[in-house]
Amino acid sequence: MKKIFFCLILSLSVLQNTQANAQKSVKIAALVNGEIISNQDIQNRMNSFLMTSQIPLNKQTKALIEQKVLHNAIDEKIKLQTAEKEGIKVSEQDINAAIKNFEKNNKIPQGELKNILKQAKVSEKSFREQMKADLAWIRLLRNKLRFEGDITQKEIEQGLAEAKKDLNTPKYFISEIFIKKEKAKDIQDLVDNLNKDPRFELYAMKFSDSPSAAKGGNLGWINQGQLPDKLEEVILSLKEGEISQAIPLNDGYYIIRLNQKFNPKKDKPQMPSEAEIKNYLTNQKMERLSQKYLQDLRVNSIIEIRN
Repeated sequence: MKKIFFCLILSLSVLQNTQANAQKSVKIAALVNGEIISNQDIQNRMNSFLMTSQIPLNKQTKALIEQKVLHNAIDEKIKLQTAEKEGIKVSEQDINAAIKNFEKNNKIPQGELKNILKQAKVSEKSFREQMKADLAWIRLLRNKLRFEGDITQKEIEQGLAEAKKDLNTPKYFISEIFIKKEKAKDIQDLVDNLNKDPRFELYAMKFSDSPSAAKGGNLGWINQGQLPDKLEEVILSLKEGEISQAIPLNDGYYIIRLNQKFNPKKDKPQMPSEAEIKNYLTNQKMERLSQKYLQDLRVNSIIEIRN
């Protein structure tokens, strides 16, 4: 485990060396409803991003990472501000429990994360703040979902009926990365890096602007004919495991990976269970709610980004 993180810390030195001569005084990177995000906050999040993602920092990824970290920091600030307004409380004990889970999930010896953060030059306070934002957001979404009600038996039955119909339709299992136009100036660098690094899911989680980012860009099985013609044309030209070039569409660019194709004439279909359908519909509802809620909060926030 220590060897893995030693490699991560070495990769961090690339970023730190480029900033060795940077001005030491604190500067404002962004303002969110009057609250400051400093250049030190961004630096801490850069180091944290590199430590947790293991994405290499190079000329293809540097600009993308800097941009993603800034937008994440803004979203975190919005989530925490909203949680405070809604009376959502996240205690120190809650954050401690989340950190224990983080250590467990990443196979880090209990209590060792502090040392890893110190070696990687990540402020423990900054890391805990990120944990707090994540916990607050989950609680906000759960509160919102209570007003929408649980998935009904009727919805499950409709889902099963649609699944049965789908078993006779050609389809493809795909993953996506969606980048909005205003963030896409370095998108070819992302495509180039994806062709060298097989961890598509990780890049989707860290860079994609789609709700599917939470699932590593996984869109599951899509029936032939359901997607826009421009995307479908590209998908049909891909081989299994192949990644597309950036595809311009509407307000952004899509990068698609074709994971698998399904031909009902030769492939054996398998019906999902009621539990699988319910879980799928619940996740779908949560994703839609999360995307819309955060988008509305962004629109109603006063955000100033400073260069």
